[in-house]
Amino acid sequence: MNRITDLLNLREGEDNKEKILESVIKNISFKGANLWILACAILIASVGLNVNSTAVIIGAMLISPLMGPIVGAGFALGIYDFTLLKKSLRNLLTATLVSLTVSTIYFAVSPFKEVQSELLARTSPNIYDILIAFFGGIVGVIAVTRTEKGNPIPGVAIATALMPPLCTAGYGLATGQWTFFFGAFYLYCINCVFIGIATFLIVKYLKYPAKRQVDEKQQKQVRIIITLLTAVMLIPSAYLAFSLYREQQFLKNADLFIENEFSSKGYTVIYKKSTFTPAKKALELAFLTKRFSKKEIVHLDSVMDKNRFLAGAELVIRQDTSDRFSALKGDILNQIKGTENQINAKDVKIAQLKKQLAENSFDNIRILKESRILYPSLNALSISNHKLVNEKDSTVVNITAVLYGADKDLNAAEKEKFRKWLGQRLSLKSVELYRKQ
Repeated sequence: MNRITDLLNLREGEDNKEKILESVIKNISFKGANLWILACAILIASVGLNVNSTAVIIGAMLISPLMGPIVGAGFALGIYDFTLLKKSLRNLLTATLVSLTVSTIYFAVSPFKEVQSELLARTSPNIYDILIAFFGGIVGVIAVTRTEKGNPIPGVAIATALMPPLCTAGYGLATGQWTFFFGAFYLYCINCVFIGIATFLIVKYLKYPAKRQVDEKQQKQVRIIITLLTAVMLIPSAYLAFSLYREQQFLKNADLFIENEFSSKGYTVIYKKSTFTPAKKALELAFLTKRFSKKEIVHLDSVMDKNRFLAGAELVIRQDTSDRFSALKGDILNQIKGTENQINAKDVKIAQLKKQLAENSFDNIRILKESRILYPSLNALSISNHKLVNEKDSTVVNITAVLYGADKDLNAAEKEKFRKWLGQRLSLKSVELYRKQ
């Protein structure tokens, strides 16, 4: 027993209690730098949710200072410091309002409002989120009370995920989707409450001295408040977890039903849609060639009713295969036609680019050799087309610039003769000569 006690001893490596409490109180405040960091972290998390980037969301969680007032509230309850508790809750409310405001403004002005998977993941909390928040909070508080803080703090910030639910709630406010707002805000409340409860329990276990002596009645009031908060968070999340379990079992048993009754008998399923909501359970199927009689459908309904997870679900078998294939054929033909149009458009574009390239390409080496017959001093030649825009009337003039190099520069008469010869040789109207310096 002594060995087990030593293994589970939290007092070994514990930092000075007064020093820890000072650090906790210092991290409660949300003003100045902390408020700026919070606003920037919320903005980063909102962008991450908007573009569905897990890495960006994790980065925002790591820099967020939201854990401070929550841990402060847990400490305040543990040492019965009600002044500290009020201050912690006031700062937590401020941080929450700032976060909601920033995220709502971002999603209101963002042109991209599609629902991403990272957003959806924060709208349906359940009992597993409570477990994550509670045990994450325990790890976080234990790390706070250690002399060597170690690596748990960043991990707790990522696991408990306070920022993404607030951003998702802001998305719900900005887009008027109240199910998103209430689901995400409920998840945020779960994280806050159970991190605070975990902090309270660790503080009591480590026997932090009470700030003030409280009677049994006040202690009982604290226990009642914690119990009520736990129940308020636990009961809805347990129901949501049960609903999630039923949905997963429905989908799993629907797949088994399809495998046993259709796929194993050689019936090819070409369409499947499973629906599971509080108001409706349904399984919709369509097959490649098989057509079912009314008697067969009644038999399949009875098989489903014998399964407790599929009982009450509506089985819909689409028999209009000819219409379905006609529609599918039309879709395929439209796709092929669209692809052909894209290919033709690309061919036209390629031809235009080739024409432009041909118009702007000259055989500089050959023309240099021919030019040197007339002007042996030439040693380099480059020809290219240019467009000049007049600033006054915005007219565009096409000219051909000829850059030449010569051991001995041409005189004015030679330049004019050379220019006319190039115009005739290349069938150009406007040729300008420039000597390479």
